[in-house]
Amino acid sequence: MPYSYTTNSNLFHLVSRHLDSSCIPPELDIDFYKLLHEDLKNLTDEEIKNHFEEFGRSEGRFASPAAHRSGFVKLLPTEADVLEIGPFTKPVLTGANIKYFDVLDKSGLLARAREIGFPIQADFDIDYVSSVGDLSIVPENEFDAVFSSHCIEHQPDLVRHLVNVSRILKEGGRYFLIVPDKRYCFDHFLEASSLDNVLKAFEERRMVHTMTSVFEHHALTTHSDPIGHWSNWHDDPNASDIARRAAHAVKIFDEARGSYIDVHAWQFTPQSFRYIIDELRKRELIDLSVERVYDTVWSQYEFMAILKSS
Repeated sequence: MPYSYTTNSNLFHLVSRHLDSSCIPPELDIDFYKLLHEDLKNLTDEEIKNHFEEFGRSEGRFASPAAHRSGFVKLLPTEADVLEIGPFTKPVLTGANIKYFDVLDKSGLLARAREIGFPIQADFDIDYVSSVGDLSIVPENEFDAVFSSHCIEHQPDLVRHLVNVSRILKEGGRYFLIVPDKRYCFDHFLEASSLDNVLKAFEERRMVHTMTSVFEHHALTTHSDPIGHWSNWHDDPNASDIARRAAHAVKIFDEARGSYIDVHAWQFTPQSFRYIIDELRKRELIDLSVERVYDTVWSQYEFMAILKSS
């Protein structure tokens, strides 16, 4: 029987009650894992570890209370100084110590939200605006934590983004990320991004996306129904329209004339994300290290990660 019960339960809404920013849960919380899974309650701790490595990760078993968005955001130290990157018109975080960075100011974001029918949360303002997402406009050593949701995969130059995040963090600060898992969203058929391509983007000092990224985003993506992907249904519902989509991708790239087009530059899984961050750190290109990468939970299309300033 497939592991699937959590999608219809209230569990995701309950985990946040047991989390706060004073304690970062492990990636595999053994007591939590045994509590949730009746079939595992009599296993030893070592057997639990083996089970997760052999079965639990691929089954999407809920392994840590911070592995789901509802629990993860409770780890943000909102009483400290926090920057949320890319809140659009619906910030995840609110509070007196929260500041926001985006590519448009408030009026621009509101206009864009109305245009596409996106929800609007009016009680916010944008503290830092850069049309190309340049974090260098943010003061150095300004924040205890930085948070982004579905943002890092849009960065043309991943290394430069991480360097800038590190620059604006105080010593020992953390970067909290919610990242789409390419296996369970529209990026399913695209390869996980390679370290070589990340390094190439850095060497080229990319400020905008390549033709390849624009083409893949518009012509080679599929549906974003995570339960469908978890259930091995990956078929592109618009596959018959691929020729028009391909032509459209070429057209918008040419018409942009070198200006920014908002698409995914990178595709990650939890494992590939960890590997890339570890390798960038080993090469001393970034001052951020992996503290946690929580595996994607069944029925979800995103994973959680925490990077810490060295």
